[in-house]
Amino acid sequence: MSKSDQVFVGAIDQGTSSTRFLIFDTAGKIVASHQCEYENHYAKAGWVEKSPVEILDSVETAIAGACRRFNSLGYEASQIKAVGITNQRETTVAFDSETGAPLTNAIIWNDVRTQALVRRLIEEAGSATRFATTNGLPITTYFSAVKMRWMLENVAAVQEARARGTLRFGTIDTWLIYKMTGSYVTDVTNASRTMLMDLKTFQWSAECLEFFGVKAEELPEIRSSAETYGTISEGRLEGVPISGCLGDQQAAMVGQSCFDAGEAKNTYGTGCFMLFNTGDKPIFSKNGLLTTVGYQLGPQATPKYALEGSIAVAGSAIQWLRDKVGLIGSAPEIGILSDSVEDNGGVYFVTAFSGLFAPYWRTDARGCLVGLTQYATRGHIARATLESVCYQTRAILEAMRKDSGTELRRLRVDGGLTNSDQAMQIQADILSIEVVRPEMRETTALGAALAAGLAVGVWKDESELRHVAQSSVTAFWSRISDDKRAEMLRGWEKAVERSLDWAE
Repeated sequence: MSKSDQVFVGAIDQGTSSTRFLIFDTAGKIVASHQCEYENHYAKAGWVEKSPVEILDSVETAIAGACRRFNSLGYEASQIKAVGITNQRETTVAFDSETGAPLTNAIIWNDVRTQALVRRLIEEAGSATRFATTNGLPITTYFSAVKMRWMLENVAAVQEARARGTLRFGTIDTWLIYKMTGSYVTDVTNASRTMLMDLKTFQWSAECLEFFGVKAEELPEIRSSAETYGTISEGRLEGVPISGCLGDQQAAMVGQSCFDAGEAKNTYGTGCFMLFNTGDKPIFSKNGLLTTVGYQLGPQATPKYALEGSIAVAGSAIQWLRDKVGLIGSAPEIGILSDSVEDNGGVYFVTAFSGLFAPYWRTDARGCLVGLTQYATRGHIARATLESVCYQTRAILEAMRKDSGTELRRLRVDGGLTNSDQAMQIQADILSIEVVRPEMRETTALGAALAAGLAVGVWKDESELRHVAQSSVTAFWSRISDDKRAEMLRGWEKAVERSLDWAE
């Protein structure tokens, strides 16, 4: 096939600290990419925000940079047949439908200015989980609805736009699609993170809208994750359809081809986000997990659901050892140190720097390093740090198994920590199941590209997507005995007990 006959799919990966545009070929290989980093704004303690215009500008810059590289390789923009979007979830934008301009800065997902509001709402609701059987989520600062409510109560421009009937809310996907195509839409995965969508009907819940004070006409139309939402109206990609959209963790799920119930992916970044495919029915957790939409690959396709759990500290523990303690000089050194010892030497590191997330949910926990003897070395501490992430991953998977009644077949992994063979071998040892790492680690962007390409016929069906996503992988299997694993797990649970009841 000549260069001019090849077709490609682009992906906008709009994250918390940077935007990237990646161009994939039909085999799922990256042909060209460009990244545009930016700073968030911190107007007050606990506030995290960003100008929606700056976010849009970063997308345009990333597209331009990747297209220049693409052109230099002898390709034309017309060969890009579709664009997918994957985005930081829960981050909320308010804009005016007449002017198209934002009404205030976007409130980023990890902003906690709404703490007092959340306490008030929980009191009004009678429980943080009052709506969980409808929207799958507890009332917390994390999700979009409380950010919308805060804007309605505190931002004059938002109040004035409501009075005019021109107020529009959306997550980052909605803002980008609106500005790039004129369509006012979101997909089911992003909608499922707002606390406003009914997980059974895929419509905005009248009960949730009333409680949070948001009007249905102020929200976008909910669409599937793989269909054409509109065509790009200007710029280097003018006329190219935007036809794929997923929140970042769900995009990684598609990029890892977790298409069957019982399959799960874990993204190891600063923290960890794990999604477990529960099939075509939502399962509402009894173990502190979130219920969310995994994906819906087409308007007529059956939506798939997921349970989600998160670990607060993963890669950030390695950064702590490097930057605060000076135990290592660079992140890759932790793998070398860990590999210098046969096991943890009885040392356990509970990395509960700000409490333990699912399934423990203990805000009173704090980090502790236990089991130290004169035998302990830097290598044992390094290994204990990697093991901490792996033990917490197992705890979440056990909660998912209990909730779903489904045995996990394998864990698909991505993110920075997966570059360490040692870490992934430890994960396989502790889980006693197959751990699968793709050669191409940009699974989030790939997931958005796969959804977009599927919608326009670049790929025909789910089986083709699976082939592309799994083209080259490395598998890790347990190398330890059941008795050794049980001994390690007993030690971990004792270490967790020691970490509890430290903070008031």
